[in-house]
Amino acid sequence: MGSHIAITPIDGPVTVAVGDLRLGESRAALELKEGRYPAITYVPREDIDMSRLVRTEKTTTCPWKGRANYYSVRGEGGLIENAVWTYEDPKADVAAIAGYLAFYPSVTVTRG
Repeated sequence: MGSHIAITPIDGPVTVAVGDLRLGESRAALELKEGRYPAITYVPREDIDMSRLVRTEKTTTCPWKGRANYYSVRGEGGLIENAVWTYEDPKADVAAIAGYLAFYPSVTVTRG
């Protein structure tokens, strides 16, 4: 893989929340470890309350993963801009994360 990317299943539940607002829970989350970067948790879209997410125009491109699309989160305190990203059509080496969502630190992802 281009950037030494490893994707592994997470054992046990993962909960995603903004403050006291729970966005979802998954037992099918993945951990993506890329080089020296901190590990990122990716959660299947179907395990998240998508009615709380608002698609934005933002996109970015990673040479190893492909093009990312972004969502803002409708939290109890208002809109959290571009707090979620997803690779809808990732490169072949990371195809496992297609349809999964990842979250910036403004969204709390808890294991266990």
